[in-house]
Amino acid sequence: MNKRLSSMTRIILLVSLALVVGLGVSCKKTDTPPQPKVEKPAAPATPAAATPAPKQDVKPAPVMAAPKAEAPKPPAPAPAPAPAPQPAAAPAGSAKMVPINIELPKPMFVGTPQDLKVANLEKPLGKPRPPFLAPEGTVNLAKDKTIKASDEMPIIGEISYITDGDKEAADGSYVELAPLVQHITVDLGKTGELYAIVLWHYHKQPRVYMDVVVQLSNDPDFIKDVKTIFNNDDDNSAGMGVGTDRPYVETNEGKLIDLLSQGSPKGRYVRFYSNGNTSNDLNHYIEVEVYGKPVE
Repeated sequence: MNKRLSSMTRIILLVSLALVVGLGVSCKKTDTPPQPKVEKPAAPATPAAATPAPKQDVKPAPVMAAPKAEAPKPPAPAPAPAPAPQPAAAPAGSAKMVPINIELPKPMFVGTPQDLKVANLEKPLGKPRPPFLAPEGTVNLAKDKTIKASDEMPIIGEISYITDGDKEAADGSYVELAPLVQHITVDLGKTGELYAIVLWHYHKQPRVYMDVVVQLSNDPDFIKDVKTIFNNDDDNSAGMGVGTDRPYVETNEGKLIDLLSQGSPKGRYVRFYSNGNTSNDLNHYIEVEVYGKPVE
């Protein structure tokens, strides 16, 4: 009886052990599946952590603003040099530069004839001459001033016509002097600082006057202190030396001689030479204007 009990007890113990072992195995199996579920949520954690990364890309946007800071590098100082040309007016005594009022007579012809056989002829502008700037206060110093001429007995007209302000090419407005080299001299009354001279020969027809020479001096006899400011005599036929200026066609605009570019020379007497023209051997003058300021 005791043997049976002992054997039964062994059987019960063995069955109990088997059950315990089985339960342990089943518990291990149930524990393993949850582990993959934990790994799956861990995977989304990486994209979630990656989302801040794009926010870092937004920060470089301020870097684009940096070039804007460079924009001030080309500042308004660039236009500032524009006033620099103002010193160019300094040669005229640092005065304000304004256009001089040159009143022109009516034109008597249009265009330039093609049959004027003159070497090195100045080409016409084909448009009105631009305004000439001179220091403010510039006046015509030659208006109604005394005139003398190498031909004391003009063929036509009076010497006084040359500074009376009448620039028309009609009869009674011009003076006709003898052939060959002749000259007229304007006495400005006192020494002036000169900026421009405008000279009208006969402009009723398109002509070219030969050996045009203009000189300044403080000596009425032009023996000393003589300055040549224009000379288109290319062979010294007038005896004043060979010039480099070009011959030109007479028009209602007259011939403007820029003296500002020559340093605004000073002088009291202005002398004009000519030696006939392409139509005949005579010498003609209509008007002479000398723009400047008296020297104090």
